[in-house]
Amino acid sequence: MENNTSLQQQLLEAGVHFGHLRKKWNPKMLPYIFAEKKGIHIIDLNKTVEHLQETAAALKSIARSGKKIMFVGTKKQAKEIVTECAKRVNMPFVTERWLGGMLTNFNTVRKSVKKMQSIEKMLNDGTFDSITKKERLTLSRDKEKMEKVLGGIAQLGRVPAALFIIDIGHEHIALAEAKRLGVATFGMVDTNCDPNKVDFAIPSNDDATKSIAIITNYIVAAIAEGLAERQNEKSEEESEEEVVDKGPRLDIDEAGGADKERGGRTPGSRPGPGGGSRPGAGGNRGGGAPGGQRKRTTGGPGGPGRRPGGGR
Repeated sequence: MENNTSLQQQLLEAGVHFGHLRKKWNPKMLPYIFAEKKGIHIIDLNKTVEHLQETAAALKSIARSGKKIMFVGTKKQAKEIVTECAKRVNMPFVTERWLGGMLTNFNTVRKSVKKMQSIEKMLNDGTFDSITKKERLTLSRDKEKMEKVLGGIAQLGRVPAALFIIDIGHEHIALAEAKRLGVATFGMVDTNCDPNKVDFAIPSNDDATKSIAIITNYIVAAIAEGLAERQNEKSEEESEEEVVDKGPRLDIDEAGGADKERGGRTPGSRPGPGGGSRPGAGGNRGGGAPGGQRKRTTGGPGGPGRRPGGGR
């Protein structure tokens, strides 16, 4: 409970409880509003703490399963915070502009990312030395533009498993695309938004830099924990596999040693068709058949003088 109280105190100091003006409110936010002061709604911080912890636990489990969580915050107040936090846990982020179809038309967006990466590679390895200065400058500018918009998703190979959105009203296109694809949505929801539009809503002030920073940092800390747990599990599995691999090798060596002690059975000494130790076809082939028998078997009925009464 002390931890919750201290977290609540931190949220209070960061101004997370300040909502919008009463005239701008969304009635669906009523359960999360504590009071009204000077025409401004005050968010209930008990509900904020509860939802924040619930969201953090859900995102932690997603990170632990090895899936990607995309951070979306194109507002001026959120850009730097989101970029820094997402880079810390190596997650994709969008802070400049949400391109229409960034999720629903993901393959086309990936092509643009690959083009950007190929230009970057060519500029670095000197492939463009032969082209004119103007062409090189144009390509460099194109790359910078693409880097600005697509830089955060350059390492994203497929559609992410979840979206963490700052201000779901401002990022309505991202939210609509995520819903269409069935991607889990998490977001900071102010008093002017509908909390039912996201799977996990954190009722909080999404306009103040301090408020955005404290919420995002809390979420990122939970994701980092999930990633650390995943890494620990991996290393434990690897060490278990090594032990299992070593086990059978020792058994094989011991079995080989036991064979040697028994005198070892070579393929030639094993009873079988080609071994020579078993009487039968193999033995006859080895020792040779009597001459008469050999002639009878190979001669056939056409040999004159060998049939009875054939003395011509």
